[in-house]
Amino acid sequence: MNKPRLLWINILVFLATFLIAVVAVPYRALTHGFDSFEIIAAIICFCFCGISITAGYHRLWSHRTYKAHPVLKFIYAIGGAFALQNSILHWSSDHRVHHKHVDNNDVDPYSAKKGFWFSHIGWMLRDYHRESYAKYDNVRDLQKEKIVMWQHRNYLLLTLMTNFGIPVALGLLHGDVFSSVLLIGVLRLVLSHHTTFFINSLAHIWGRQTYTEKNTARDNGILAFFTFGEGYHNFHHIFENDYRNGIRWFHFDPTKWLIKGCTYFNLTHNLKKTPEDKIAKAKAKMQLVNSQSKLQSIANADELIAKLQHEYDLLIEQMNLYYETKKLLIAQKRSKLSEGVERSTLMLRYKELKETLNQQIKHWDMLRAQYA
Repeated sequence: MNKPRLLWINILVFLATFLIAVVAVPYRALTHGFDSFEIIAAIICFCFCGISITAGYHRLWSHRTYKAHPVLKFIYAIGGAFALQNSILHWSSDHRVHHKHVDNNDVDPYSAKKGFWFSHIGWMLRDYHRESYAKYDNVRDLQKEKIVMWQHRNYLLLTLMTNFGIPVALGLLHGDVFSSVLLIGVLRLVLSHHTTFFINSLAHIWGRQTYTEKNTARDNGILAFFTFGEGYHNFHHIFENDYRNGIRWFHFDPTKWLIKGCTYFNLTHNLKKTPEDKIAKAKAKMQLVNSQSKLQSIANADELIAKLQHEYDLLIEQMNLYYETKKLLIAQKRSKLSEGVERSTLMLRYKELKETLNQQIKHWDMLRAQYA
């Protein structure tokens, strides 16, 4: 079977920028050096591009995890063009197909099961899915957005204005255009590209399957550091409508922090969060699956697996009681219609169930550790 045609523009852009970044930039650093202005400007531009992709292209437009003010959307649209990762419409279309058909080599545009190289960059070097972009059927909602379509129609112009205009302007301002183009233009672009590409490749290879084993996505805190919080990818693939990727306070997810922070300035609203009980149950289910897998080779595996299953059933039962009571308590607090005594009784019940659940979780963890 004939392979799809090569996309020579993509190949030349990726190859040329990479060679300049690994050869010319280090040479310039050794022979001339880069000062603090250039380095700080490059970091700021890198962050601007990264956040525009993660908060804009990904969590806002691809997954609709929150709503944003037009001003913020415009900023994302400019940053996305600066990142040179195609238009919002095109990027979101690819990404929605990826989620719907993840790991399906025939449909997923960057299926991890085709290997690291393909999922990282190879899928963009040939015209594999040209027919899917005829009408952009899976992003009809985005076609109704003026900013999205404005950026899509003017994407080439915007990429030229940002990728050449911004580095040149900063270079003229600072007095060294060549260094600015190398550092802020080329190196920043290569880093923006490959840190984003790591989510399609490394994040499906390296890390833990914390919440689901139904796809190759992994949770990886190290990747999260380099990708503005996108490294908690296993969570994202099972709860894609959550505006967060890192759900714990200690998870490095600056995209989440930005989205939440913007609510205080009325720039974002309607932030979607997955219910706590769904997250807790998904995690417990994966713990059960992993523990059962480890027990398969033991002589009395059936007995131990049955005991583990029983403990898991008790845990889920306790979770149901706790989260149902918590929902009732929250509803009463919001309504402000219940009597003080009723609230006190419900609060007491909630605290008791919380303590019982904590004890059940400790027992569950001890049992799994013992079997491991």
